[in-house]
Amino acid sequence: MFTARRWWERRGLQIGLLGIVISGAWVLRQTQGALLIEVYEGITRPFQMMQTASPPEERLGDSPRVLELQTRIQDLENQNQKLKQLLSYVEKQPLSARPIPARVVGRGADNWWQQVTLNRGAIAGIKEGYVVKADGGLVGLVESVTPNTSRVLLISDLKSQVGVTVTRTGAKGVLRGDASAEAVLEFYEKVPNVKPGDLVATSTYSQKFPSGLAVGKVKSLDLKKLPASVAKVELFPPIRSLDWVAVYPKPENVEPEKPTSENTQLEKSN
Repeated sequence: MFTARRWWERRGLQIGLLGIVISGAWVLRQTQGALLIEVYEGITRPFQMMQTASPPEERLGDSPRVLELQTRIQDLENQNQKLKQLLSYVEKQPLSARPIPARVVGRGADNWWQQVTLNRGAIAGIKEGYVVKADGGLVGLVESVTPNTSRVLLISDLKSQVGVTVTRTGAKGVLRGDASAEAVLEFYEKVPNVKPGDLVATSTYSQKFPSGLAVGKVKSLDLKKLPASVAKVELFPPIRSLDWVAVYPKPENVEPEKPTSENTQLEKSN
């Protein structure tokens, strides 16, 4: 008995380790190594997460909320810059002729080139017939007013007609909207002294707009058009993407230049 106990004390640990090895080998064979893989993944997963995890600032920067705030901040900065430019322009005007700054707050997809709605109205002093300008020149005419809004007929509207002149030569005509960033200029003369690149401004023939307001430049000419020559005019104001505008009182009723008799009827609409 004593001999057997001494033998077990010397060999017991080895037998136990051998049993563990044999049992482990049997388990691995039965599970095809799945248990070992699970143990390995459980041990190494924390280290893998530490290696692949993005820094906190990167994870924060990708969150939808942060992206939304960044977008709003950028938009506000852009609006603030445009407003500063407009107010700087307004302050340079004589006190008696200072315009009313307003922002475009309404524009329908089906009448994008026809009209816009401003966020200022009768309470701000705007009335029907007031002239609307933006960076680049003439935008349109106030068509209707509510206490807090104004609707503007754009010069790109198909119904719009503006008396204009080519500044280089004095050739005159009527600018009609074309529902785009360009307009059609119909000349009074059959063969006007005009070439591409000539600048176009409002003329003294028009009683709705003050003279000398920039409108655009001649892009192309069609001198064979009947009954009068026409030109395509690239509009200067950003009609496609209007944002802030300046609203001016309608011009005083000044005696306009008198066009030739054959064009009198045509100019009455301007």
